[in-house]
Amino acid sequence: MTSLHPRDPYSREELDKLYPKDLQLQLVQILLRHGERSPVSPRFQNAGLPSYWPYCNSARQLTSVIMSTTDWKNWDKLKYRRRLETFGMDDGPVISSGPNGEFDAVCQPGELTDKGRETTLALGQRLRHLYVEQLGFMPRLISGSDMIYLRSTPIPRALESVQQAFWGMYPPSARSADFPAPTIITRTPADETLYPNDGNCRRFAHLSRAFAQRTADRWNESDDMKYLTKLLSKWMPENSKKVAVDSHPRLSGIMDTINATLAHGPETRLPKEFYDQKARDIIDKIDVEEWYSGYNESVEYRMLGIGGLAGDIVSRMTGSVERNGNDGLLEIGGDNGNLGRGRGGETDIKFALSGCHDTTLAGLLSSLGAFDGEKWPPFTSHIAIELFRKTNRVAPNTAPGRTSSSDGELKRTEASKSQSWWSSIFGTAKGVIDGGVQGPQGIARKPIDQLTEEQKRALRGYYVRIRYNDKIMQIPGCKLEGKHLEGDTTFCTLEAFKSIVDKYTPKNWKHACASNLDAPYFPVKPEPSGYE
Repeated sequence: MTSLHPRDPYSREELDKLYPKDLQLQLVQILLRHGERSPVSPRFQNAGLPSYWPYCNSARQLTSVIMSTTDWKNWDKLKYRRRLETFGMDDGPVISSGPNGEFDAVCQPGELTDKGRETTLALGQRLRHLYVEQLGFMPRLISGSDMIYLRSTPIPRALESVQQAFWGMYPPSARSADFPAPTIITRTPADETLYPNDGNCRRFAHLSRAFAQRTADRWNESDDMKYLTKLLSKWMPENSKKVAVDSHPRLSGIMDTINATLAHGPETRLPKEFYDQKARDIIDKIDVEEWYSGYNESVEYRMLGIGGLAGDIVSRMTGSVERNGNDGLLEIGGDNGNLGRGRGGETDIKFALSGCHDTTLAGLLSSLGAFDGEKWPPFTSHIAIELFRKTNRVAPNTAPGRTSSSDGELKRTEASKSQSWWSSIFGTAKGVIDGGVQGPQGIARKPIDQLTEEQKRALRGYYVRIRYNDKIMQIPGCKLEGKHLEGDTTFCTLEAFKSIVDKYTPKNWKHACASNLDAPYFPVKPEPSGYE
């Protein structure tokens, strides 16, 4: 429920089982929850919890980009120290301070703390140990970020967590002296699908409120909730001493403060009753149901809440199946004029790192039917979505006995041909590069039942596996015959994985968000997640 305690690195024996010799790792996509943070809202000051937390030492040394002349060519940096101001006793301004009078390391609500920076840095180091040092999948030294896709939600703690993880995976000693600035992709809040966006998707807001209300109706008068009320009621607001799913603060808000305090020092602790293990288990069980049961039960819920992201993940896989040099270029946005590779024109993506949130991770796993029995994702949790190919796989249109190249790529001379097999199967990036509009019209987001036989053959021999905090996850639909690697149901065929995700990948997310506003909230018949 709070800080993640990562397992030790995989042993040689474990690696041999996890990464069989007849499978070659081709693409890794990491979704990471940001690190430890302060509570998103001040709560329980009546229980002695300080409003301002002194765990953000980055505030002592912030840096901003400054235009130093008016010709837009010369830029400089301004280093500054941040202090927070608030209302004093007579409404006059005073500088906010921590519990021991600290002024210069005070956190904003929901800000990534020193602990959060430490754990996300450590995550990057663990990723380096696995994918660079143990597996040799990524290079030890990089001179550009051509093969790395970095993405973040617009929430600062997520962006800072990606930066810390990237630094851990590729510290300065692992980058060449002329390493250029990497590209980090973000979106405006209105376009964001890297978390369930109920603030900008009206229909999803309706659905999430309906499922939350169902949870409230189910649990508010239960013995479990009475136990919580008995334990915590003296710190609830005077107008309502009951703890409830929809109390003020909500049960999920109580959990947020408990988790944030447990992750930090003794200066910011609640009374011991809040850490009662039975109470924490009850809170976790109910909040997981409130926030994630919709993904398990409703195709529409999955589509609006996480379908856009799931579609992006699959599109990146299909774009990686046999690279032609445009993989990644579509998303990054071209080679940025004459800056060249590694300077805004990342291509041939092998590793993707996206900074997101607890609701992202649990929402995606629930939509795949792989979150059953799991607790709320701790800080710095991560999902690794790994794409493999059979090492003896014969590429489409390849002469008998001839296999595709060892790194899964076509030779550049073949890939560059305007009428290559690639463009006939997957489409081209020309629309984006030349016209700035359409992406490829090949496999990407086209449902698998609409693919040609040639396109389906291109996906065969590829497998998808998901690890959550280094634990192998099982997608139920991949257990079926013909849907997995022989002898291991956790390696889902790419065809089966895409078929499952296709069922809730939106064709037009914004249109769907504004549609069916008066429709029933719950499906007429069960729509279980994790199946085609």
